[in-house]
Amino acid sequence: MALVPFEWKDKPALIEHLFPVQKISAESYKEQMAGSGKTLTALGSYWKGRKPLILNKACILGSLLPASEDRLKDLEIFELLMGMDLGSMKKRLEEKLPTSKRNTIDQLLVLPYNEQVKNAKRPEEVGEHLFLHVWDRVNKHLGTSATSFPDLIKQMGIARFGRRPKFADVFSGSGQIPFEAARLGCDVYASDLNPIACMLTWSGLNIVGASNEKRAELHNAQKKKVKQVQKEIDVLDVETDGNGWRAKAYLYCVEVKCPESGWMVPLIPSLIISRGYGVIGDLIPVPEEKRYNIVVKYVKNKEEIDEADNGTVQGGEVVHSPNGSTTYRTKISTIRGDYREGKKNKNRLRMWEKTDFSPRPDDIFQERLYAVMWMRPRQSGRGDIYEFRSVTDEDLAREKKVIDYVREHLEEWQEKGYIPDMVIEKGYNTDQPIRERGWTHWHHLFNPRQLLVGALFRKRLEAYEYPQFGRILDYNAKLCRWSSYPGPGRAGKTQNVFYNQALNTIYSYGCRGSEWLEEFFTADNFKSFPCQFETRVNSHPAQELEVENDIYVTDPPYGDAVKYEEITEFFIAWLRKNPPKEFEQWNWDSRRSLAIKGEDEGFRQGMVAAYRKMAQKMPDNGIQVLMFTHQSGAIWADMANIIWASGLQVTAAWYVVTETDSALRQGANVKGTIILILRKRHQEIETFRDDLGWEIEDAVREQVESLIGLDKKVRDQGSEGLYTDVDLQMAGYAAALKVLTAYSRIDGKDMVTEAEAPRQKSKKTFVDELIEFAVQTAVQFLVPVGFERGEWQKLQAVERFYLKMAEMEHLGAKTLDNYQNFAKAFKVYQFDQLMSDSSKANSARLKLSTEFKSSIMSGDAEIAGTPLRALLYALFELSKEVEVDDVLLHLMENCPNYLTNKTLLAKMADYLAEKREGIRGTISFKPEVEASCARVLAESIRNQRL
Repeated sequence: MALVPFEWKDKPALIEHLFPVQKISAESYKEQMAGSGKTLTALGSYWKGRKPLILNKACILGSLLPASEDRLKDLEIFELLMGMDLGSMKKRLEEKLPTSKRNTIDQLLVLPYNEQVKNAKRPEEVGEHLFLHVWDRVNKHLGTSATSFPDLIKQMGIARFGRRPKFADVFSGSGQIPFEAARLGCDVYASDLNPIACMLTWSGLNIVGASNEKRAELHNAQKKKVKQVQKEIDVLDVETDGNGWRAKAYLYCVEVKCPESGWMVPLIPSLIISRGYGVIGDLIPVPEEKRYNIVVKYVKNKEEIDEADNGTVQGGEVVHSPNGSTTYRTKISTIRGDYREGKKNKNRLRMWEKTDFSPRPDDIFQERLYAVMWMRPRQSGRGDIYEFRSVTDEDLAREKKVIDYVREHLEEWQEKGYIPDMVIEKGYNTDQPIRERGWTHWHHLFNPRQLLVGALFRKRLEAYEYPQFGRILDYNAKLCRWSSYPGPGRAGKTQNVFYNQALNTIYSYGCRGSEWLEEFFTADNFKSFPCQFETRVNSHPAQELEVENDIYVTDPPYGDAVKYEEITEFFIAWLRKNPPKEFEQWNWDSRRSLAIKGEDEGFRQGMVAAYRKMAQKMPDNGIQVLMFTHQSGAIWADMANIIWASGLQVTAAWYVVTETDSALRQGANVKGTIILILRKRHQEIETFRDDLGWEIEDAVREQVESLIGLDKKVRDQGSEGLYTDVDLQMAGYAAALKVLTAYSRIDGKDMVTEAEAPRQKSKKTFVDELIEFAVQTAVQFLVPVGFERGEWQKLQAVERFYLKMAEMEHLGAKTLDNYQNFAKAFKVYQFDQLMSDSSKANSARLKLSTEFKSSIMSGDAEIAGTPLRALLYALFELSKEVEVDDVLLHLMENCPNYLTNKTLLAKMADYLAEKREGIRGTISFKPEVEASCARVLAESIRNQRL
């Protein structure tokens, strides 16, 4: 029997009661590790903030599915729809493994879930046939009659909202969230302030989401345009040598005059041109002209190649030797003429003008071509052969021809919008090219060849080619590093500008020939997932939303380290004039001043305005999913302020590990995603702080016990557990926030007014105090097995943190964000003092006693002078084979109130012995020694006669 309209109108959503975060984390991490293999990344890899599609799917399904009395059945149905059940996992493993290894599938299916995921294809890679076996069970449980996700989504939407669900994301960014909603079968509204975000979102929905017929049409049209560009280049005769060879890449470098010697010196950090092909650049002095020729040489031995790795730029200095005996070293900052004027850093570079597109003869930084990579088809007809050559007079004549052609057309091209004429506005990222090169307009970041090819593509551009053109720009600017060793046997390649979300000016760079850029100008680079329902993409501030929607899933830009409003101007400068009809309603400006940035009071006000508008533009039974990646301790208070002031209430919170380790992240930076589920606050209720404590404690206890109960039922069925302590902690926070945000007035204060009040630096607001109180209440409920509540409360916060994290490590948790979460919860401010020096994002751990040694026994450190610190020192002594009686004597001296704490010390030692058991060690990390010493110490303390 079909569901009737509004049958589920008041039913709680599944995501408000359960969410298998451990499995979703494993799936999310797998997707993030896929890098360029992700579904939408090819549209614009320069936009890094991408929430995994699998996580978005979980949030959308979880918002529509109802929570019933049978939570186990609810979980089973959710996992079927997510492709996480045993039958689906078997199919995913079969798809990934070669036929010869499929007999190992049964062995893989008994491994922990994250190990299964590592060996399997992602659900989206398998396709719709992954779900053929689920529909009978899903329909029986839900009362639906679906045979596909669009069917199911429509029927659930009708049951909840009386229509196919209207879904929105008003901070669409790269478009991951709206794309997944459209793929599942929702009607989608997406918006963003930034036109590049809108373009990426539109491209996901209309290119990756295009029908097969549309994709074929795009393929043919783009192939035709590539031929037209190639023909224009060939007519100019600036990329071929007349002997059948075409230039694949040009290598350029900056050149400066050395103030000490008067020589012109090319700035090339490494003279290796191609490690795979054994090619180097050799500097040949030309004394009569006080300059160097650069000769391209093929060498055979590794020593010569390694020697060439030391170029003319070393540690910020120009280094060269014209005669082989005298070496000149000059700081580049000296050549640039850096100086301070008041509080500002300045230099003596000439600021380039709008009409400039190459250096003037008297500029400090000159540019020169120093090598060309040529290619021609093999005679066998399969592939190309490559050859690196020194620059010839003919090459320089072709360079001049390009410069003259660009000069002749510059004004016309800028007028028509074929190349940029936009000024680089000063900013955190955009100061760099101005300061380091004197570039003042965006076209200064491109050399004449790059401007020529860019203009030829730009004048033919239609909406469906905008993302491809963005990739051409990303891979063909003066900020593109030349990689001499992209892989074994490979010649070399240019890397993209936005490998690290900055505008890094470099001294030598690669420029692609037009044929090498053609690989970007095709829709064939993009995956295909046709989306057949209504989608709209608009460019406006979030608070100017005018469309009502049933479900909002948002990932706003709070605390965002990447300033997209600045770096996307690199693309906006090329695309802003004469946009196609699909994009002409958008404001082609980054509108920096309007961008919500997670740094100040403006951020909170912008967020409140946005979420208040979303609350107004959804039905009474509408639901919002708010994702945020927290680093700052104030984020919980900020979020509570925003939720309160927006007229919303928290109904659940979950924590998902979504991020990967990356060499680009320095130190131990890490991000995990907190997911808050929000509903409208319908009633105006008042309470007092004295009553809140009991209510929060009851809510936390009920929530945690509910999750522990479900976790136990799942384990009893032989499955892995659903939740870890971090998840229970998050649930505790959510329960506390749910209680708090249900009230409009507390202690006679209007909470909307309190939430909107500006923050004063280093002064706690009423909301801050309430959040702190709620979090403490939640954390106190989580007492580890082995301790009585009274004993646990007696310990210092830092001791509880260390012991709690030892338990987490025993359970296999090793992501740094776990430690950050618990440190905030326990109010431990110097948790980094307790962490191993080798800790990083996805491989963090506490120091063992052998790493503490005798450090921080006293002083200001939080752990100094605590019974736990005395205990850890005793373990260190035991590991050094100090006599047990001496160890106990020192323990009595080091531990305050030894007799009072004796039983507790023995319990802590037992606890550490248990938690360090069975953890895999390394040469420098020996938890088994710690466990053994802890067992000995616990027994010795108990048997000690005083």
